[in-house]
Formats: sequence, C-alpha cells, structure tokens
Amino acid sequence: MCGLPIKFSPIVQHNASARILSATSRVPALAPFRVRSFRFQWPADLATSWAFEMETLILGWYVLVESQSVLLFTVFASLQYIGTLIAPMFGVMGDRIGHRNLLCAMRAVYATQATLLMALIFTGVLTPLYVLAIAAVMGLVRPSDLGMRAALVGETMPGAQLMGAISIQRTTQDSARIAGALTGAGLVTALGMGPAYLVVVSLYAISVLLTLKAGSARSAPHPARVAAHAPARTSPWHDLKEGLGYVWATPHLRALTLFAFLLNMTAFPLYVGLLPYVAKEIYHADQTTLGYMVASAAFGALLGSIAVSRWGGVIRPARMMLVACSAWYVLLLVFAQVHFAGGVLVLMLAGCAQSAGIIPMAMILLRNSDEKFRGRIMGMRMLALYGNLPGLLMFGPLVARFGYPVTASLYCVFGLAFTLFIALRWRTQLWRLAAPANTR
Repeated sequence: MCGLPIKFSPIVQHNASARILSATSRVPALAPFRVRSFRFQWPADLATSWAFEMETLILGWYVLVESQSVLLFTVFASLQYIGTLIAPMFGVMGDRIGHRNLLCAMRAVYATQATLLMALIFTGVLTPLYVLAIAAVMGLVRPSDLGMRAALVGETMPGAQLMGAISIQRTTQDSARIAGALTGAGLVTALGMGPAYLVVVSLYAISVLLTLKAGSARSAPHPARVAAHAPARTSPWHDLKEGLGYVWATPHLRALTLFAFLLNMTAFPLYVGLLPYVAKEIYHADQTTLGYMVASAAFGALLGSIAVSRWGGVIRPARMMLVACSAWYVLLLVFAQVHFAGGVLVLMLAGCAQSAGIIPMAMILLRNSDEKFRGRIMGMRMLALYGNLPGLLMFGPLVARFGYPVTASLYCVFGLAFTLFIALRWRTQLWRLAAPANTR
C-alpha cells in the first residue's frame, strides 16, 4: 500500500487551481500570477537575483580586503557592466530566438562560472586576479538579464496587468538585496567563502530549471515579426541597426534611454556599487554592517515596488518617474553627509524613491513602443547600464582628491541638473498630462 503513488482526481486539481485564481482575483496586486508563465518566471528571477546579490557582496568584499586597493575594487565593480556595450545584440537575439530561450542560456553561463569560482575557492588557489577575470566573463552576459526578464514579461503579460507585473517582478531584485546581503554576509562569517558559494551555484541551477518552464512553448517572437521575416531572413546587424534607429527616432524612447544612462552614471554607483567602500572606509565597519546597509536600501525599494504594484493604476508614469528620481538624488545627497544610523534610514527612503522612478520607466518602454522591437528596446535600456562604468572609474580618483562627501555631492548635483534638462527638453513627451507616456 505504501508503495502506491498518490493521484489526485482532475476535480481536485481543478478546485485547487480555482482557489489560486480566486485568491489572485481578490488581491489585484497578485493578478499577474494568473498567467502560467509568470508563476515560473517570478521564482526563476528571484533565484537569479539572490545569487547575483550574494555573489557581488562576497566577491566585492574579498577583493577589497585582499587587495587593500580602492582602485582594484572599483575595477571589479566596473567589470560587471562591460557587457552593457553588447546588450543591444542580446536584445536582437532575444527577438530572433525567443526571450525565454536566451534567458536559459544566459543563466546556464552564470551557473558554469560560479561552479568554476567555487572550485578555485575549495582548492585554495583563488586570488583577486582570478576574481577579476571571472567577473569580466560574467560581466559580458549579466547586464542583459534584467532587460530580457522585462521583455519576457512584456511578451506574456496582458497590457492591463503590465504595471503590476513589472512591479512584482521588481520585488525579485529588491527582496534579493535584503536576503542576499544578509545571507551572503552571514554565510561567509559562519561557514566560510566556499560553502557560501555552494549556495550561489545552487541558486543559479534552480533558476535555469524554472526558466525552462516560463514563456510559451518556445517563447517565440511575435507572429508579426515571423511574418515580416518569412520571405528573407535579415542579418543580426541589420536588426540591430533597425532597433537603434527606431529608439533614436522615437522622442520618448530617446529621452528615457539618455535618462537611464544618467541614472546609472551618477545615482546607481552611490546607491549600490560603492556601499562596500562607505562601510569600510567611511563607517570603519565590517561586512555585517555592509549587509545591514544593503538590506536597508533594498527594504525601501521593496516597499516602493509593493506600493507601485498596489496603486500603479492611478499614477502618471512619466511624471512619477521624473519626480521620484529627483527625490532619489536628493536623498543620496543627504546620505553623503550623515553617519551610519542616519545613513541606514536615508538609504531606505532612497530605495523607495528608486523603485517609484525605475518601475514606470520600464513600463513606458514596454507599453509605449512597437512590440516587434521589444527585445532590442530593452537591450538599449541595458546599454544604459554602461553609465556605471565611467561613474565607478571616475569615483576613485575624485574621492582620493576631494573625499567621499564632496564627490558624492557632485554626482548628485550633476544628476539633478540633467534630470531637469531632460524634463524640459522632452516636456511634451514626458510631462504633458495628455502624453501617451502619462496614460494611466
């Protein structure tokens, strides 16, 4: 008897599914989970994001401590973004072979590289130079992950649920920064770097398996694109040029791409990439304190994501983006002037502002553009991540000359000034109430 498999009748399975759908109907913010693809994609993205955050924290601290060099640390942080230069080509490939298929291949690369790094740790031969080499390889692929996630959401989600789906999908990154920061720091302290990296490898493997179940049967390109390319298949370079031309010729897409570059050059380095430096050199604290700082910023971002998923239907997306990102700069300016206790609170508020600004941007890019360019548009959005590279590399020499508070303040003032310029230059597309980008 005990060896017989237990089977549920179709009626029981139907009732279970009905209860899940009923629950999502009662909670509008959970409505995207009614889409089967999203029920697999969300945990896959969550596992990937957790691994990203743990890996960044573990390796960033390792390089900083072992090398005792701020310059080498900023090089490590910068290497994670070198793939932004080829992100548009990832968008082309996503449009051609399917966003789900591309995501699976990318996440298989993460798992392979993490396994190699874990082997170096357990054999005792790891050095900062090995970390930089592996970070360079990962950096070619990793920046495009967020864009392909968003493209897959846009491909599988009804338009009415797009804002809510992007907000919920964003929680995978925000919650990962909380759990990844605290778990990564805790595991390294308790078990050592090797066992902590075993968890990273496991998370990447789980993300590959779950991503295989997301999307449609093939996550194929839109039928219109298939029909368009049926007579003669164009080259990837032609597709790339066509996508770049479309973004540049569309005013609101050009404005958002430039704005994203600005944010990545001036705001994200202060908010993410340079927190290990602040913890060690400004607060004179350890890795646990860094975990608390990262978790505080992520908790604020998570609250912001939840708020947008709940009330996103009543906001004017483009206006919210500009106002929230301006508030983000102001809060980062305050953060540069305060010490640890106040800094943790300011980081949480900055996280709220960041989510409230970034989520509407992604929604506008997906909703207010031609869907046949979806992958290439998100590839261009990821190209804007390249702003992190000059932002991080300039920080080292500037902070050595002027100190952290002055350098961070210069970044924020510069960012605020150009945010105002973008709002005025493209006010018709981004600020006017009747603009499509402000449609609720």
